[in-house]
Amino acid sequence: MKAKNLLILSLFFVLLTSLASCARRGTPEGGPKDITPPSITSSVPDNNTINFNAEKIRINFDEYIKLKDLQKQLIVSPPLEYQPYIYPQSGASKYLEIEIVDTLKENTTYVFNFGQSVVDNNEANPYSFFKYVFSTGDYIDSLELEGFVFDALQKKPENFISVMLYEVDTAYTDSVIYQKPPTYITNTLDSSTNFRLTNLKEGTYKLVAMKDEAGNYKFDPKTDKIGYIDHFIKIPSDSIYGLNLFKEIPAYKAGRPSLIAKNKIFFGYEGDPEGMEIKLLTEKPADYDYRIFPDMETDTLNYFFTPFEADSLVFEVRKQEVIDTFTVRVKELYPDTLVVAQLNKSFELNDSLKLHTSTPMENLNNEKISVMDKDSTALEFDTNLDRKKNILNIHWETQPDQKYRVTMLPGAITDFYGEESDTLTYGVSTKSLADLGSIRITLNNVEKYPVILQLTDNKGEVLYEQFIKESKYGYEFRNINPATYLIRVIHDDNGNGKWDTGNYLKKIQPERISYYPDPVELRANWEIEQTFNLQ
Repeated sequence: MKAKNLLILSLFFVLLTSLASCARRGTPEGGPKDITPPSITSSVPDNNTINFNAEKIRINFDEYIKLKDLQKQLIVSPPLEYQPYIYPQSGASKYLEIEIVDTLKENTTYVFNFGQSVVDNNEANPYSFFKYVFSTGDYIDSLELEGFVFDALQKKPENFISVMLYEVDTAYTDSVIYQKPPTYITNTLDSSTNFRLTNLKEGTYKLVAMKDEAGNYKFDPKTDKIGYIDHFIKIPSDSIYGLNLFKEIPAYKAGRPSLIAKNKIFFGYEGDPEGMEIKLLTEKPADYDYRIFPDMETDTLNYFFTPFEADSLVFEVRKQEVIDTFTVRVKELYPDTLVVAQLNKSFELNDSLKLHTSTPMENLNNEKISVMDKDSTALEFDTNLDRKKNILNIHWETQPDQKYRVTMLPGAITDFYGEESDTLTYGVSTKSLADLGSIRITLNNVEKYPVILQLTDNKGEVLYEQFIKESKYGYEFRNINPATYLIRVIHDDNGNGKWDTGNYLKKIQPERISYYPDPVELRANWEIEQTFNLQ
């Protein structure tokens, strides 16, 4: 009996050990990860069908597929007025179905380019750049055009740039890009700046690139970037075309003004406000006066005036031959009052303290302004009031590793309405030379001057620049903040000291910008040299 119990106990122990072993946590070993994209087993009608007249297309795959980012990835060329219905909209399926709801053109080759949108259901492996092609005529057009897209201002262009061909026939005008979809279209999608237009018909075309924000195949200068080739393109062509994207300055248009405060009216606008004149037509008192300066954040002019009793004010807004008349209803509001704000929160060697006020600055009293260093030594300074922008600059000779205190006693600033500023104190400091660095740049192959040499951040914001009128050996940016910079040169063709964009209808290309190939890292206490060979 004892032996039997011992045997049962032994069997129980073995069973318990076996169960414990089975219950141990672990990761099951599977096969290798699936990296194979889905493949097509058949399609009805067949790909590259001629004399196409079907309303539905079914494409069968060897595994379950799903559609990813179809709205961005699918490009139909020539564009259809009504988008086709594509199945599956969601979920997975072993086939893809296209239902055409538009009337197809006769004797035309159509291309459905799915980009990277067809992926397998498990690992999302894409069937890259799958194209379904058919012709409503008796042959498939087979000509191609290649090129690349770059950005006129930024070092790297955006993704999803549409590249379009417009047929040049007897009805063609340059304004067709605002009104009608193109004859052919492709897209750079999200993986490349290169493009290839395929299945084209022989002919003459206008080649245009567009960042089509609305996705309607039409150019809207307010939102879209555009690039174009100056001359017409003849296909077939062996040339490779580069398209330079830029954002136009919209055509000038005055917006309806609005009373913001008792003494302030916003005059909005589109485009370039240079030369915009505002004239009050309403009968006004003899002592009426006004001041105008641009808003710091919006496309608006701030019109400050001396209020008087009136139910409404009628204004004429003029820019050259464009004249608009607006009526502003007067209502009970509080007036804007004097508030002083510092514009430059960071301060550097040889910088100025920049101040802006909510109401127009009229007078300065330098005797009520003082600048002192950390030893309380009074320093000489200069002031400059930019009345056009309503910005006050206070400048003095700065030294490294120094702290400064700018004090403005009551009445240092008097605004347009006679209101005086209160006591104001601003503390600023400079870094030591050991915390700064310098870059010396040699420019080669400059075709003509002037040029503008700039250091920008990776978003293209200008941090430092020099306007260069003539050649010399090396241009220095001394004692600047350590950072990673992009170096670029603006070829300032008109010599106005700034970059000028293009205009499609006026056939003006943007001014050329050359970028140094690589970002340049400047560390503290470094002095580096770069040779920039312009191309």
